[in-house]
Amino acid sequence: MSTRHTTKLVHEGNYVAEVDVELIDSDTGWSPYLPLDDAYRLDDVRAALRRGDIKRASNLARVFELKPVEV
Repeated sequence: MSTRHTTKLVHEGNYVAEVDVELIDSDTGWSPYLPLDDAYRLDDVRAALRRGDIKRASNLARVFELKPVEV
């Protein structure tokens, strides 16, 4: 079993959050998978963005606001 770090993106409304997570690679058919804590962190970030709590989401991830580009 080995682990590797990666970044998952969570998109809600006009915001995107980069969440650092760990992926676990194993010899099972369910590989790679997230540790439970990382899965809960992704859920917490998504919930915070949905209710507009940018401060809470920023404590758990890097949050970016999306704005339309005018040409």
